[in-house]
Amino acid sequence: MRDAATTEELIERLAEAGELAVRRGLVLASGGNLSARLPGSGEFVVTGAGTWLDRLTPEDFTVMNLDGAVIGGNPAPSSEWKLHQRTYRVRADVNAVVHIHPQHAVLVDALGHPIRLFTLDHAAYVGSVGRTDYYPNGSDELADTAATEAKQHNCVILGHHGCSALGDSIGMAFRRAMNLEEAATATYRALCLGDTTTAFPEAALRTLHA
Repeated sequence: MRDAATTEELIERLAEAGELAVRRGLVLASGGNLSARLPGSGEFVVTGAGTWLDRLTPEDFTVMNLDGAVIGGNPAPSSEWKLHQRTYRVRADVNAVVHIHPQHAVLVDALGHPIRLFTLDHAAYVGSVGRTDYYPNGSDELADTAATEAKQHNCVILGHHGCSALGDSIGMAFRRAMNLEEAATATYRALCLGDTTTAFPEAALRTLHA
């Protein structure tokens, strides 16, 4: 997925990410929401309320600023816009937020198990996983708690809900979302086999992110 240089290209890439997310079973219909901004910008585009992620058109996107004001596009942003806005306010390096509902990640977390990283890709792209308890969608509690976790993690599980994956580009955020769900699937399979400890070597993980 190529990087975007204009707002129009951001929208094109987000539409592509939405189609891929649904095709890969990471979200259903209008579940989840996506956003992105150009580097250094105080504005971001976010999917509109009720939009199906595999049917996105330019008219489905809202332009907002970091104060939470709608400044263009679809007048009705996703109910989760605060989740995106608060993350951008605490992470100047983040230019995309992919919020989806990956089944294994939500299930493993709901059962009280940490998501373990097994492969080099898990270690490189996910790195570490934050989490929040359950809060109503669109709430300040959810947005603020997720933003606090985002200060230290690029992937955040939202309890009994979904996840947020962050990146300096849409491609990176989506890659992290895919690797998070793959790690969760591997964790689920390991648990089914009775394994509760195997994971990517801790020393190698520290070296990788040094």
